[in-house]
Order: sequence, then C-alpha cells, then structure tokens
Amino acid sequence: MSLIVVGSMAFDAIETPFGKSDKIIGGAGTYIAWCASNFTPVKQISVVGGDFPQEELDALTARNVNLEGVQIKKDEKTFFWSGRYHMDMNTRDTLDTQLNVLENFTPVVPESFQGAEFLMLGNLVPSVQRSVIEQLKVRPKLIVMDTMNFWMEIALEELLKTISLVDVLLVNDSEARQLSGEYSLVKAAAKIREMGPKYVIIKKGEHGALLFYEDKIFVAPALPLEEVFDPTGAGDTFAGGFIAHLAKTNDISFDNMKRAIILGSAMASFCVEKFGTQRLREITKEDISDRMNQFVELASFDVQVGG
Repeated sequence: MSLIVVGSMAFDAIETPFGKSDKIIGGAGTYIAWCASNFTPVKQISVVGGDFPQEELDALTARNVNLEGVQIKKDEKTFFWSGRYHMDMNTRDTLDTQLNVLENFTPVVPESFQGAEFLMLGNLVPSVQRSVIEQLKVRPKLIVMDTMNFWMEIALEELLKTISLVDVLLVNDSEARQLSGEYSLVKAAAKIREMGPKYVIIKKGEHGALLFYEDKIFVAPALPLEEVFDPTGAGDTFAGGFIAHLAKTNDISFDNMKRAIILGSAMASFCVEKFGTQRLREITKEDISDRMNQFVELASFDVQVGG
C-alpha cells in the first residue's frame, strides 16, 4: 500500500560518551525512509540544499524511495543539527541548530502521491505537517504524527490543531506528560486521545513503548543492548518500522498495531548500534527476522495459576 513520509533530511554532528561523528546524514525523514523502505515503497516529501550529496539521494532511490516530493534548493544549505549526549544517553544538549532550507519550507504534494493510504508525519513544524494533510484530496486510511516538546513550548496552538487531524500520535513519556498535564501515562494518553487521535504511542526509550486505544493498553519491551552507540534517529526509525508494517499489511487493527510496534522497536534497536543511518544501511532481511525473533522470545512466557 502506498506510504507518504514527510520529514527533514539533514546533516548531523553527534558526540556521545562512546565517540564523535563528523558531519553525517540525518533528519527524521531520512531515518524513516531508510527504515520503512525495507518493507514498502516510500513517497518522500522533504527539502534539502545544494550541499546535500547526490549519492545519498541516489541511495534512497535505489531503495524504492520516490523523491519527487523532495525539493532541492541549489543555492541554500541543508538543515544542520549538532548535539552531545550525556552518559545515560537519554539526555542531550543541542550545541547548534541551523534551520537553513527548513526555515521557509512549504511542502508540495506531487500529483502522483495523491491517493496514498498511509501518511507518516515526521517531527516538523506543526503547521507544515498540517499543510500536507490539507493538500491531500482523499484522506489517508491512517495518519501517524510524531512531535516533540519544543513545539509544545513555542507553537502549542498550532500543534493542537494538527493533533486534532491525526489518527496516531507518537510522543515520548516526558512529552506525553507535558502535553496532557498528567503524570500518570494512562491518564496522559486518555487526555491526548480527547485531543483527536484514536491511538497514542508513548515511547520510553530503553524501556520500550506503550500503545493506548480505547480501554486497551499494549506494552512492548525494548531489547536490552550491550552497547547503545548513538540514539539519534531511534524514535524516527521506530516510527518508520511501525508505519511500514501497517502499510505493507494494509491492516490497522489493534492486534496488527501491536506487531507494528514490535517491528518498530526491533528496527530502532539496530539504529542505535552505530552513528547516524550507517547501521540501517547494512542490515539484511535475515538480520531483521533474527531481531524480531529475539523480541518474541523476550516477551514470551507460559504461566499456570493455581493448583
């Protein structure tokens, strides 16, 4: 089934307790596309500057990522972000942000993208995310949106307008608490669902993810890894695996969303093993299958209660 991905394509420079990268390829849209293209073709909407390497675009095209919706602004620079992670790898300091082409990004949905049944809105300015929804002549079967605390602080009204239009909202635990004003994640998810989304996914990093729908809750584990090298893009990779599984199977039932969350978690566990998108470029179908089996074993048990 057809999948549109909207998100930044960028350069990152990252420091972690385990190493430091020079300028490397990053951006929410890039991570989502590299992940999702393992399972389904991707129609990409983004913007890059003239400094974005052609070989990176060619590599995505070779992965069945349609770049017709990617604007290339030859005389401008690509979005750049630099950050330093602390020892716990859950907290980081932003060292530099250069919006560049993202500052005035107005996405345009190509005619050939119309009729897509699945839409993944990577983390971006909420009004930009909403403009893509508004350009689609037929509402997709499922709209998934990722966002972050930054927009809650500087563009809350716009964020709430966009949230009201989507089916699934992805946030981490601190963002869920900030958005809802509730400390309990169960209460937070209920409050967020009152804002519009039918489903809420709360990411808890190394502690897995929670899926909320009506009175149902699913808890997905995270794979305990010996080494987390670079967590940048893990949430985007999770989103890519989640939406790609739903698009590939064309099934948006709660049970299939549970499978999609496990796949997203498995893909995110690859992402953190090396800097940037490097690990996502290397993995094979066999690697993915083996990792999925590890997740199944992680959460599988038999129990008999009573005598």
